[in-house]
Amino acid sequence: MSDESGRPIAVIIGMMGAGKTRVGREVSQMMGVPFKDADIEIEHEIGMGIPAYFERYGEQAFRDVESTLIRRTLEGFDGIFALGGGAPMTPSTQEALADYIADGGRVIYLQADPKEAMERANRGGGRPMLNGGDANERWMRLYEQRDPVFDRIANVHVRTHGSTPQMAARKVMNMIEERVVHVDVVASDDYDVRIGEGALNHLAGILGSKPVRIALIHTQPVQRHSDRARALLRQAGYQVSDIVIPDAEAGKTITVANGIWERLGNEGFTRSDAVVGVGGGAATDLAGFVAATWMRGIRYVNCPTSLLAMVDASTGGKTGINTKVGKNLVGSFYTPAGVLADTTTLASLPNDIFIEGLGEVAKSGFISDPEILHILEEHAGELRAFDGATLIGSPLEDVVSELIERTVKVKARHVSADLKEAGLREFLNYGHTLAHAIEKLEHFRWRHGNAVAVGMVYAAELASLLGYIDRDLVDYHRSLLASLGLPTSWNGGSFEDVIALMHRDKKARGNKLRFVVLDGVGHPVHLDDPPADAVEEAFRRIQH
Repeated sequence: MSDESGRPIAVIIGMMGAGKTRVGREVSQMMGVPFKDADIEIEHEIGMGIPAYFERYGEQAFRDVESTLIRRTLEGFDGIFALGGGAPMTPSTQEALADYIADGGRVIYLQADPKEAMERANRGGGRPMLNGGDANERWMRLYEQRDPVFDRIANVHVRTHGSTPQMAARKVMNMIEERVVHVDVVASDDYDVRIGEGALNHLAGILGSKPVRIALIHTQPVQRHSDRARALLRQAGYQVSDIVIPDAEAGKTITVANGIWERLGNEGFTRSDAVVGVGGGAATDLAGFVAATWMRGIRYVNCPTSLLAMVDASTGGKTGINTKVGKNLVGSFYTPAGVLADTTTLASLPNDIFIEGLGEVAKSGFISDPEILHILEEHAGELRAFDGATLIGSPLEDVVSELIERTVKVKARHVSADLKEAGLREFLNYGHTLAHAIEKLEHFRWRHGNAVAVGMVYAAELASLLGYIDRDLVDYHRSLLASLGLPTSWNGGSFEDVIALMHRDKKARGNKLRFVVLDGVGHPVHLDDPPADAVEEAFRRIQH
């Protein structure tokens, strides 16, 4: 697992007594990679103990030696590297760590409980920075100086309060192995989508120190995941308002949103407080809408718990609610501070809810990344037989994580350039024109990913009738989607009902229908006002 560029896999920083060496060694053993401790390396280099060097040459001389060694190690060591307690306070070391992060590195701030760390620091001895006067008092003074700096420098935060070294090491390892997709939004704030086991542990790090109150918005079925989020938030010192909303589309109404606004007002939520949404796509849509509208916008973090929400609703800054007239017609484009796709939450998903998420995954393959289609083909049998109870730690977990990462990257590419859906972003709506009509006519009993699967077959039939693609690609849509357990036909309504709803679709322009179709895999195009007979014939073809 070593890095080809000779950069460390991770650099661990933290206060004296935080357990950097012990935890770093555990992580290196778990991952089968080498470990270096900066203090031990320095002692080898200077040929004496650090306390003796401090006494003879002073702190500045020691910091010069330390920063030179750190820079050298950052450029030529591919394991886990733990730094001494004060190392990140030196400006040249801060620069070297910033370069390392810019190169894709992970600087992990091991945040121990001050009491635990103080005791360990005193027990260990040999710490020149604690000499003279009350050691605990000196430790606390250093902590007050260093904590904000460490917090700013690190791009990964791991709280170890009450954890054994092995537990802390597992947390660190999960964060090292997670996949990160950076969403760079023009004219809005950038954010990261973190994908992996334990991604939820980033919650406090993303929310930061400004918020006092957090509105934790979730549905009942994800109670075990919201319990974990609440525990993490309380541990970090936030006041948590627990807000349970109805499941699925029933939660995305103005009545539900209004009830939450009233609660936020009664509980004194200010502009510096925040919202955390935990659940499927409907829950994260509503949480984002509440965050976008409360006091004209407060910070929020999405914690999607279904495959569909991880690959679709939680990324891209679309928030919204439904009205009697249609889905998502009231909403706002508002970017989250971060998205935490914790793959352990997928373990609680029923098979059918996992499979519907594959509809949006396949869509990203068809419009942009053919490798997604190859992965789906290769693993169709295992994906179709998905069993959450056996997912974590299985080879399928890595396949699913790669599919999530690739799908999020497709979405990120489209939304980065086009937050407000003027052009490129519309391609993400492949299959959605018919899908939204199906959902409405089925009173949302049909799941979104299933409706999108049928919508893509419809778009492929339409493209084939008009000469954009050949019959083989239509058949490929049908066979791939069916192999994953997704539907490819629909008989639940008349063409007249469907066409009326298509005219109300958000992509429609005036009275003209507008579709996204392919003219080849990975090449979506806009199709404006296609001939009425082709629109009807394509519909007839998906009825059986």
